[in-house]
Amino acid sequence: MIEIIDFFSDVPLSFRSSILIGGIVFFWILEGVIPLYSFNYKKTSHALTNLFFTICTAIIGFGLAFLLLKSTDFVSQNKIGLIHFYDIPLFIQVLMSLLILDFGAYLVHFIEHKVPWMWKFHLVHHSDMNVDVTTGLRHHPGEIIFRITFTILCIYISGASIGMVMLYQSLSVLFAHITHANINIPKKVDNFISLIFVTPHMHKIHHHYKQPLTDTNYGNIFSIWDRLFSTHTNVADQKSIVYGVDTYMNKEKTKSLKSLLLIPFKRNLDKD
Repeated sequence: MIEIIDFFSDVPLSFRSSILIGGIVFFWILEGVIPLYSFNYKKTSHALTNLFFTICTAIIGFGLAFLLLKSTDFVSQNKIGLIHFYDIPLFIQVLMSLLILDFGAYLVHFIEHKVPWMWKFHLVHHSDMNVDVTTGLRHHPGEIIFRITFTILCIYISGASIGMVMLYQSLSVLFAHITHANINIPKKVDNFISLIFVTPHMHKIHHHYKQPLTDTNYGNIFSIWDRLFSTHTNVADQKSIVYGVDTYMNKEKTKSLKSLLLIPFKRNLDKD
């Protein structure tokens, strides 16, 4: 375990980039082999819109990584956080840190759905009417600030080292690819895995265009938070899910970078 944490403590940019780019390429190919939906859309054009937001996410994430490093150095030097309260094995420290970081991701996601002005930022992600692997990191730049803020808060609660944080973030990117990819997994297999982890079918219910399904299955990596806080749900027919948001179903607007970037700053989303 120590070798893994040491690796992620100084994880090469090339490795993080390979997870980001390699994951998109791998699941892009897999979507052509075992698709869940046969979308009638221009896949490359759709991807270009989403890749713009993916690049923004990567730039902001890499750019603000120093804040994560400063926070982890501070909690380590001052023995702040739950993992520093007792002399516990490294494996338990890592597991506790991953769980706390993941709860933070669940919590900020839940809040984004409940606070109207934060929802407008998150709406960019939900507005995609053709969810595939490129949707995973389709986030408004402003939303990334929310998520990094909660990550820093969880660092102070957990006491996580930079290696643990980078491990979690790498897993988070991988799960974003997996859970958004337009792939068809046998229902029984998906249901079994979803007892612990967020799965493609489980997360796609969250992308249904109407409430109450939109306000369920908030989990990022672990599904336990949805089960613990009664926000988990399932549907019998996975293909009954319709992607998008019922209040923002204009296909042209959901593909326009200008319209998407301006969503948080509009009082009336029906008007450009």
